[in-house]
Amino acid sequence: MISRRQFIQTSSWIIGGMALSPLLYGCKPGYVTFGWVTDVHYAQAVMKWDRYFTESREKLIEAVLLYNEKKLDFAIETGDFKDEDPEPDKQKTLQYLHAIEDVYSYFKGPRYHVLGNHDVDTISKQDFLDAIENTGIAPDKTYYSFVQNKWRFIVLDACFRGDGVPYDSNNFEWYDTAIPQEQINWLEQELTNSPQPVCVFVHQPLDGEGNLYVNNAQQVRQVLESSNKVLAVFQGHRHEGGYNLLNGIHYITQKALVDFSGMTNNSYSIVRLTPDQQIIIQGYRRAASRILESTGVNEQLTTM
Repeated sequence: MISRRQFIQTSSWIIGGMALSPLLYGCKPGYVTFGWVTDVHYAQAVMKWDRYFTESREKLIEAVLLYNEKKLDFAIETGDFKDEDPEPDKQKTLQYLHAIEDVYSYFKGPRYHVLGNHDVDTISKQDFLDAIENTGIAPDKTYYSFVQNKWRFIVLDACFRGDGVPYDSNNFEWYDTAIPQEQINWLEQELTNSPQPVCVFVHQPLDGEGNLYVNNAQQVRQVLESSNKVLAVFQGHRHEGGYNLLNGIHYITQKALVDFSGMTNNSYSIVRLTPDQQIIIQGYRRAASRILESTGVNEQLTTM
């Protein structure tokens, strides 16, 4: 386990000289500010597909240091937190997961995870959950919600095959991904009962059709849209990132942290939600910065 001293020593050369945003984040009434990373893919494996797995640990250290400096409300990673060797080995895979969670645990606040397909490539969902912490969430939950400063955040689990079987130790193809009816029913209930505006987190994207998207994305989008409460969906999986505005909901896909070599190719962000439902995304390194205005679909709700 990495010590606090080792953490600081390892990261001092990383963040030294880096131009940090002058904005101060902290908790203010009606605001929520959180750190967001996706597709960390940490493993001690050789590079492939421009994924530098071994560098992800240092990249995440940089993000966590900034998140602590800014005193954010929470941090979240939207899936593919770890990876595996070319010849998969369960014990090594678990070692990679523990090592990257060890870094993430240095964030001084609540932290959350979203299941990605690579998180269950050699291990089960329960193996993953046993190795990580979702603050205040029951340790057997792969989809869940939490409330922060009068905003509701919903985490979805799209790591199910189209036939409803949950992903488990490579029993799936990466492009066969769906959100089963039981979870959709739960989502509907969460949205119906929520007096707060809502943001959703999911690994596989919901804003399109095809191999890179949740197979029943259209069905899920209809549930989100009919609630008239969802402001945005934060996604991973598509390493190049992207953005869509569909029927009043912002769909934001962040660039993968793992891609390309060197700290200048890191990717992470700080997201601020305002009382008037503006989304301010400060992207760092390769991550895109955006200012997204309220579309008016939630005007009957308030965070104040």
